[in-house]
Amino acid sequence: MSKPLVIDCHGHYTTAPDELGDYREQQKKDVKADPLFEHVKGIINISNDQIRDSLEGAQLKLQRERGTDVAIFSPRASWMGHHIGNQSTSKYWTEHCNDLIYRITHLYPQNFIGAAQLPQSPLADMQASAKELERCVLELGFVGCNLSPDPSGGHWTAPRLDDPYWYPIYEKMCELNVPAMIHVSASCHHCFDTTGSHYLGADTTAFQHYMMAKTLFKDFPNLKLIIPHGGGAVPYHWGRFRGLADMMKLPNLNEIIKDHLYFDTCVYHQEGIDLLFEVVPTENILFASEMIGAVRGIDPQTGHYFDDTKRYIDNSKLSDEDKRKVFELNTRAVFPRLDKRLKEVGLL
Repeated sequence: MSKPLVIDCHGHYTTAPDELGDYREQQKKDVKADPLFEHVKGIINISNDQIRDSLEGAQLKLQRERGTDVAIFSPRASWMGHHIGNQSTSKYWTEHCNDLIYRITHLYPQNFIGAAQLPQSPLADMQASAKELERCVLELGFVGCNLSPDPSGGHWTAPRLDDPYWYPIYEKMCELNVPAMIHVSASCHHCFDTTGSHYLGADTTAFQHYMMAKTLFKDFPNLKLIIPHGGGAVPYHWGRFRGLADMMKLPNLNEIIKDHLYFDTCVYHQEGIDLLFEVVPTENILFASEMIGAVRGIDPQTGHYFDDTKRYIDNSKLSDEDKRKVFELNTRAVFPRLDKRLKEVGLL
């Protein structure tokens, strides 16, 4: 068997040049003075050399050291900040963030393939998000998107994920044949810490919404959704969710998630990865690291970086065939547009 292609399905541009943050800070000042301030897109002056400098000693260096071939790369999740400002704020912030990802995919076509941020203002419908997704897929060549279940930043004011409110973006995803990673942004709620309880709680909440959805997957039989960070608390409480499904007269969990719900491997210890593989079907697990993300340090118990997740799969008891599924084949199946991009850059 040939060596599998190692595809990281969960990467974020967390090392962007300061000019991007400066633009965002000006947006915040504008809406603080006037919540209805109508933004224009404007220009952010970031050179190609700045982009290279931001990646060469960071994500690219770690890809080479850890043996990742290519990453599906999206804007920094904690900076999506849908709760900030109004629809014009989100629209132009999102366009700039996605445009930077597009430039990265052209500077490093063999290392990065784009996934889109969406302009999900809390008081807006999903039409603008559907339009931006279409732009990113058809014009920029992206293969997926990040969809936040909580644009309010920790206050959870949006409808449940099977509500018709979300249907315009699901329709567009199915039309374009792209999946979504269900990923929240920063929390502005004092009880929820962004990359800890907020992220993992959102993952768990999203799974339960989809688990309980009565008609969603009948309405959208080709809908594919990725629950990041190993599914939050779901694998650890797989028996609870199986029991809840049984009490609610729902299908078996494996049947519910088949062809629709997937988990990534952004779990930062061997025991957690092993548990994920024990309870979730291998076909529903995608390799991911989210490196240079929420957890950036070295584990004193192992001497390796917490987010060097390839090591955990390599050291697992999975067969070589199942490792290939996790590293490559499952991701290619969940992202139908991916193969074309991989062939274009000579990785397939």
